[in-house]
Amino acid sequence: HFNKLGEVRETVLFPDSAHGTNPASVSMSGFRPVQVKSNEQGVLDPAAQEPFLDDKIAVLMLTNPNTLGLFEREVLRLTEMVHAKGGLVYMDGANLNAMLGLVRPGDMGFDMLHFNLHKTFATPHGGGGPGAGAVGVKELLQPYLPRPVVSRREDNTYYLDWDRPDSIGRLHAFYGNFGIMVRAYTYILINGPSGLRDIAEAAITNANYLKEKLRGRYHLPFGGVCQHEFVLSADWQKKLGVKAMDIAKRLLDFGVHAPTVYFPLIVSEALMIEPTETESVISLDRFIEVMLQIADEAENNPELVREAPHCTPVDRLNEVAAAKELNIAFPID
Repeated sequence: HFNKLGEVRETVLFPDSAHGTNPASVSMSGFRPVQVKSNEQGVLDPAAQEPFLDDKIAVLMLTNPNTLGLFEREVLRLTEMVHAKGGLVYMDGANLNAMLGLVRPGDMGFDMLHFNLHKTFATPHGGGGPGAGAVGVKELLQPYLPRPVVSRREDNTYYLDWDRPDSIGRLHAFYGNFGIMVRAYTYILINGPSGLRDIAEAAITNANYLKEKLRGRYHLPFGGVCQHEFVLSADWQKKLGVKAMDIAKRLLDFGVHAPTVYFPLIVSEALMIEPTETESVISLDRFIEVMLQIADEAENNPELVREAPHCTPVDRLNEVAAAKELNIAFPID
């Protein structure tokens, strides 16, 4: 199904639930990003993808599970349709921690993917790094990988192979943040196949536990079983004068790290909750307790939530002013 030499393929499809880095990366690479709307269940429908499949289709870029924490149930049909038109399928591996030991991307029809080493493979998540994104491809794309490639001789010794005429060339950053990759590789070896599966199952269990405990007090736009994360909406609280940002700020008063807010964009007043596998039932119950208390406060004392945080060294900033005038001074006294 590989594109024929000389064909002009310019379209890259991505769902409306995708992270903004997906269309941004597509544009930076000289391709044309085209958004496909998700259905009422929050996943991509083959019927919605069909109109975009012409002789210009280059790639379908899909995150699975998607950013709503939902498994793309039609993934086999979606990838099959793109392949039938001569296109390729790219997997954003941001949520790979929900798949370890359970599902193989190649079996779902993905031709290439990047691994977010943060979150899934022990690298700290957030704070600007350190991070690295390893890339995996199927055999048909192997000749085009950046050079040099680490190869193995017949005597089992390794060398850097520069003799790759179809390679896209050497990347500026070479092999990226090598130390982080060694760390991730070590983490994989320590856990082994069964340990990696335990990680995925724990992440999925934790997320569903939180979802079921909170769904009665916060709006859940997309129900059913989630994977490693789920997205609530603060629409009910907004009617009381409390927004998603207010809830996030109030969480800080309890020493709880706030979840991602206002993303994905297809959920109004979104609160993306992603406990991963590392949280104990004690910490999960504490988070539930705090979220339920904030829901009560939104009903009985909304001003308390709107003015949060109350216990942090810095009060809530004027975000409009902060965007216009940078001031990074931090008061010592």
